Amino acid sequence: MDLELRGKVAVITGASDGIGRATAERLAAEGAAVTLCARRPEPLVAVAEGIVAAGGQALAVPADVSRPGAVEGVVAAAVERFGRLDILVNNAGRSAARPFDAVDDTDWAADLDLKFHAAVRAVRAALPHLRAQGGGRIVNVVAVAGKTPGAGSLPTSVSRAAGLALTKALSKDLAGDRITVNAVCIGMIKSGQWVRRWQAEGQPGTLDEFYERAARAAGIPLGRVGEAAEAADLIAFLVSARAAYITGVAINMDGGVSAVL
Repeated sequence: MDLELRGKVAVITGASDGIGRATAERLAAEGAAVTLCARRPEPLVAVAEGIVAAGGQALAVPADVSRPGAVEGVVAAAVERFGRLDILVNNAGRSAARPFDAVDDTDWAADLDLKFHAAVRAVRAALPHLRAQGGGRIVNVVAVAGKTPGAGSLPTSVSRAAGLALTKALSKDLAGDRITVNAVCIGMIKSGQWVRRWQAEGQPGTLDEFYERAARAAGIPLGRVGEAAEAADLIAFLVSARAAYITGVAINMDGGVSAVL
């Protein structure tokens, strides 16, 4: 299937690891030029260099998107380097799941800045450039907890619910500009965050065995933790020409664990 991504330009936040990295590599393999941002320069540059070594086009722009002005600079750098912008993937985020009493005002503000306000600012910065191309694609990577928040899921579940509402509202506002806006609701997907958790907890066995235990504990119907590349494949489809008639949807990428559609 030709996704018609050759010649397109994408900005991907949270691109040094996990889903962001896999998405950057997938889009670049399809012929898109990708601008990557994340807070840690070294792994981000390594991802970009790997893409270039494989024959793709990539630009690394280290940035903390939770800070006002940072993501705007990333978008500006992408347009300066590649001359246009067609795709925005808001992927920046990290796990933050605690009971209500354990979350203070600082925690709430930090989580919303990273997972919600950064996406708002990125869309605002990207919008003129998407309109200049006569349309575009926006994908917000959120979490299934935004649909089905459980005990001890704060502040992430609330921040992600805001991301879902933003996705739906934007899909209505931007449809006339031929800009589609969709969300991918992530469940348990392999990433550096999980690797660091395995290392910190000092659990017995291999990393694969750790993932197997985690999948059983979570009750994932498919019986395993998802691969970052699988999420990247879904995102690549949503930003492609093949998904031109899909907007305002939130697709679960969770192995069937969510109780809702």
